[in-house]
Amino acid sequence: MDAKRRAVRNLVTKLSSVSERTRIEALCELRIMSKEDPETRPVIAEAGSIPYLAETLYSSSHPAQENAASTLLNLSITEKEPIMSTRGVLDALAHVISHHSSTSAAAAVQSSAATIHSLLSSVDDYRTVVGSKREIVYALVDILRCHRSSPPRTVKDSLKALFAIALHPLNRATMVQFGVVPALFSLIVNDGRVGIVEDATAVIAQVAGCEESAEAFRKISGIGVLADLLDLTTGSSMRTRENAVSALLNLVRCSGDAVTGDVRDAVAFGALDGIADVREKGSAKGKGKATELMKVMLGDDHNNVVFDSGSSFGSLMNEDSGSSF
Repeated sequence: MDAKRRAVRNLVTKLSSVSERTRIEALCELRIMSKEDPETRPVIAEAGSIPYLAETLYSSSHPAQENAASTLLNLSITEKEPIMSTRGVLDALAHVISHHSSTSAAAAVQSSAATIHSLLSSVDDYRTVVGSKREIVYALVDILRCHRSSPPRTVKDSLKALFAIALHPLNRATMVQFGVVPALFSLIVNDGRVGIVEDATAVIAQVAGCEESAEAFRKISGIGVLADLLDLTTGSSMRTRENAVSALLNLVRCSGDAVTGDVRDAVAFGALDGIADVREKGSAKGKGKATELMKVMLGDDHNNVVFDSGSSFGSLMNEDSGSSF
């Protein structure tokens, strides 16, 4: 371990070199080391690398930016506290993803979005901090809005990050304000890939749990889209249908009688069978939510429905991001 510490300290020292080639070579070695040897991650963090990595995210050199972003992602798997406590890291990540369609390297954008998700995967308090960084939230939504030109992996990592941000209830109104609802439904309607639709509906289910979402859903006929996803003839996956049930349930709970009536009308043709299918064949959580939604649709008092944040994003929020680059 002493040899590793000496090697790491030597590499971190090179990050302040006046030679760009020297800096990039050191960054590349740190990226590989942090990927292949998990034991070096705390050593790299303790050696003072994080401020240098954050500063490099502003670099106009794509190789430098890519290696710095990938190293931060690798460190974020186990070294969340040192990253979050380093001044300027979130602003640097925001800079990279905010320039996703212009000056930022595509690989750096993807790694930065994945880092945000990784940081939020297990520490609730960090969701408040990141959610208050409006530039981050706006940029992640903008990546979805530009999904036709955004690489699929970047879109998926942005969805994961937004899901984690939305787990803190006070962040949802900000997400709605920045246009996340039309961006998510555009993904569902225009992209159509099973994994993307599943992840997008998981975020929708979370965002539905705020009062501000009702008007946003109305403007783009979101309730109708969710009802279509529940129609068994559309071939949606069980995970997508469970998320649609969760979204409708949360929307009803947070938005009052008028929205409840809209949901009843939307599910009257075809979607009720989908809700019943989730109730019979879904996961334990899915069955419970489908049962509650069916009660509301059949006229029971919706005020007894309790908000449930359990939309299905696989096991992503129960484990650290395992992606190393």
